[in-house]
Amino acid sequence: MSTRAPFACDPAHSRGREFPIEQSLARGPRSAFQRDRDRVVHSIAFRRLRHKTQVFIAPDGDHYRVRLTHSLEVAQIGRVIARALGLDEDLTEALCLAHDIGHPPFGHAGEEALDNALARFGGFDHNAQCLRVLMRLESPYCEHDGLNLSWEMLEGLAKHNGPVGMVPWALAELDADYPLDLREWGSLEAQVAALADDIAYDNHDIDDGLRAGFLDLEELLTLDFVADQWRAIERKFPGAAQDRRLRELVRSQIGLMVNDLIGETAARAVDLSSVDEVRAAGRATAAFTPAMADAERRLKAFMYERLYHHPQQLATAERARAVTAELYAAYAQKPELMEQSWSASLPQEEPARSRHIADYIAGMTDRFAIAAHAAVYGRTPEGLRNV
Repeated sequence: MSTRAPFACDPAHSRGREFPIEQSLARGPRSAFQRDRDRVVHSIAFRRLRHKTQVFIAPDGDHYRVRLTHSLEVAQIGRVIARALGLDEDLTEALCLAHDIGHPPFGHAGEEALDNALARFGGFDHNAQCLRVLMRLESPYCEHDGLNLSWEMLEGLAKHNGPVGMVPWALAELDADYPLDLREWGSLEAQVAALADDIAYDNHDIDDGLRAGFLDLEELLTLDFVADQWRAIERKFPGAAQDRRLRELVRSQIGLMVNDLIGETAARAVDLSSVDEVRAAGRATAAFTPAMADAERRLKAFMYERLYHHPQQLATAERARAVTAELYAAYAQKPELMEQSWSASLPQEEPARSRHIADYIAGMTDRFAIAAHAAVYGRTPEGLRNV
């Protein structure tokens, strides 16, 4: 069993939950953070991630990543880092598994459409929506709304990218009900989960981009960081098939970034003696070395230019934005087109009315949104697949 670091979150000293749990209702010998993880895994919102966009919208191929497989990969990376640093692995894993639950269908294209639709009513933000889903919308319990996750779990999701400056309306409402100290840094578990996300999508999106033909290996090797790994692989496996060497490249880069992060974070945390000191540190404690941080920024810039903003990707995203916007317009005009439970509970006053419609759409998977659009407009939307 790994030794808990003094700056790790301790489930035995959790700040508790928004709604107290009667001990007689506790099921099984699990810590507070193990319960958080299990509640996420058993949620409908988590299951929906299997049909939500990661990079490619509604891909036909079985080998491309979706939000669910991405979240599982992030959790694997997060656990490794947490174990090496003496952090709470269960909390780290739970944060990694839940971090993308607020994404609407079609990824950032769908988010942009909902943000535009709600412009008069505070906009839409997938990070805040994640908390809204877990604290209010996903409600399997008889005693209260939401999954009633621990304070540390909710704090970590709210602040995984650091202190929150401009607080979106959804997060502001939730924070008013259950304050999450938004101006402080999150725990090291939260910070590690955020960087595990970066490591996963930086490298796995390379894998999917090469598979789809959107990325070119020779162009990718203009990045010294990548080229160094590739040359070492060529020397070590001169006779290996190209596809195997490409997968070796992805693994090699993930390992390099993980080890760099562990070393730099351990150095920054050496004088910290509690999680409260992590929160009050005034800077990120989990971090890459400056050299790796620079390499990671250059890799991200390359991926935005060559993959995320590829002309075919942009054309597909534009169509996805239109489909999402058209769904919102239809439901705003005729709420009875929504599922009966949603139309029956539609608030009459704004902004709650429009936000309720956005909640309905945000919970959709890509394929459900496509089917819903077809049901409303009498035709299956075209141009939503490019792989």
